[in-house]
Amino acid sequence: MRAEELTALLRHRPFAPLRLHLTDGHIYEINHPEQIIVGRGRVDIGIAPDPATGVVDHVEHCSLLHIVQIEPIAQPTTTGNGPVG
Repeated sequence: MRAEELTALLRHRPFAPLRLHLTDGHIYEINHPEQIIVGRGRVDIGIAPDPATGVVDHVEHCSLLHIVQIEPIAQPTTTGNGPVG
């Protein structure tokens, strides 16, 4: 994975949450573009951010070379004009 490719996905608007798959089997969900910092050779991922404050519990450091797949996280869809009743 190249840093520029991942950065382009994070800058896309509207932002679409992503799931990163690593070579060791770890999977990280990125629900906000500010949850991840992309460097030349690694990414720093904020883990378990507090929804109210955005403060993360801890940071995981992952080599870009170990990202083997990025997939979008399916967003719930709404149909119709709202609840019936």
